[in-house]
Amino acid sequence: MNITILSLILAAYLCITGILAYIAYRRTHSSLDYLIAGGQTHPFLMAMAYGSTFISTAAIVGFGGVAGMYGMSLLWLTFMNVFVGIFIAFVVYGKKTLALGKKLAAGTFPEFLGLHYRSAFIQRFSALIIILTMPLYASAVMIGASRFLEQLLQVNFTVAVVVFSLVVALYVISGGLKGVFYNDALQGSIMFAGMLTLLIMTYMRLGGILPAHEALSSMASLVPEKLAAAGHLGWTSMPAFASEIWWVVVSTMVMGVGIGVLAQPQLIVRYLTVKGPRQLNQAVLVGGIFILCSTGVAFVVGALSNVFFYRTTGQISLTAVINPASGLPNVDQIIPLYVSLAMPEWFAYLFMLTLMAAAMSTLSGQFHIIGTSLCHDLYKKSSLRLNRIAILVGLAFSVYLALKLPVSIIAVATAIFFGICAAVFLPAYTAALFNPRVGKTAAKASMIAGLTTSLLWMAFFHAKEAHALGLSRFLFGRETLLGFPWIVVDPIVISLPISTLTLVAVHWLCSLAGERATVAAKTMIAGRN
Repeated sequence: MNITILSLILAAYLCITGILAYIAYRRTHSSLDYLIAGGQTHPFLMAMAYGSTFISTAAIVGFGGVAGMYGMSLLWLTFMNVFVGIFIAFVVYGKKTLALGKKLAAGTFPEFLGLHYRSAFIQRFSALIIILTMPLYASAVMIGASRFLEQLLQVNFTVAVVVFSLVVALYVISGGLKGVFYNDALQGSIMFAGMLTLLIMTYMRLGGILPAHEALSSMASLVPEKLAAAGHLGWTSMPAFASEIWWVVVSTMVMGVGIGVLAQPQLIVRYLTVKGPRQLNQAVLVGGIFILCSTGVAFVVGALSNVFFYRTTGQISLTAVINPASGLPNVDQIIPLYVSLAMPEWFAYLFMLTLMAAAMSTLSGQFHIIGTSLCHDLYKKSSLRLNRIAILVGLAFSVYLALKLPVSIIAVATAIFFGICAAVFLPAYTAALFNPRVGKTAAKASMIAGLTTSLLWMAFFHAKEAHALGLSRFLFGRETLLGFPWIVVDPIVISLPISTLTLVAVHWLCSLAGERATVAAKTMIAGRN
């Protein structure tokens, strides 16, 4: 890449980012401005901020790389992202969240739950979960952007992580959620243009839509023996039902992220930034088109990269990214390598901006929610200065994880975070919106059960985390306590139902106890009379 052109593009991009951050800084006068952007955000701005925060380098690089390995079965995740993550989220959950949030005057998601259930414990517990788990997701986003810069610009990975995170922190710290929204509108527009161009260029490179997909279908015999034995039937087919890969794709990728999006604190707070339900309805179309383009393109291009690599190198995508030193593939490098080899130089500049925009928009929302959870919810000392200091704490932890996590981790780390959020927050959050009779005891029990089940399943049953943690091996001398298929069943499949059943059961017991107490009181009064 031409260093002069690169420097000019980056300078212009950072200059515009800085200007928008300064405008947001000048318009941020209170904690309400900092927490929910004043609550009067335009629907287009809200939809772009929601979409660009939702879709990050984790989706483009991480899940795009997974599509390079497993194929277009990941397009079911795109369906879930649009139907659940946009339509259900905005129309069903968003409207009720907005109405209840305005009534409670809540500025953060933990405060929303705490005020509804009248429980300081729920507010602080929710904040603690966010503070401890959000950096895992943030680090995955950092890795996605930094891997691309490492591949394309041949820069040091550590330097890329540090510099990138500091740029993001600059405008989040200065402008709060207004700074996030202004830049997200810019970055979302860049992402949309970049991903649409990537799809068009890919089909042009591979000879057209039908020839590209026919070529990919004809490559089914090239699936590696190990993957074929695990249920891989080709890059244009779903994995064999109930096979190892089927469980990974369906339970971890599709369900983990597709359902977990409803309980994302950094996305839920977006509902509170608009004036009313009409604005949420207006935001559905913009958000749906954006999500369809961004995730759909990433998964299609990731799968089709196999055609390009096979035609040019005689290898499939997975073997093209094998590290010579370790002999192991790094799926997080499939998309960066494909772009650097298959696309013209001018597109590399555009895609670099696309990934920077994707990462910065998501990280800004993540750091904002980490900072407000630590300062506003956990310590109950909300001020602009303390919020900004809290963001730096979350930033430092996220950078540390980004430098320590292993390869091929982006999609896995993202799914873990989404799954934990769903198990801990979703039942209590849903009950707050649709059944106000559910009390704080049931909500507390549900949240604790969801977290406990998730952690236990990852430590002792789900092979990916159990192998890494080594706790099962240390205590019981076995990598996992159960065999197939449980070792590939994602924690959300177990933890979310248990969390939900716990909420229902405890609510029922509390209601029964209340009814008995009422009957006893009436009997006592009748006896006195």
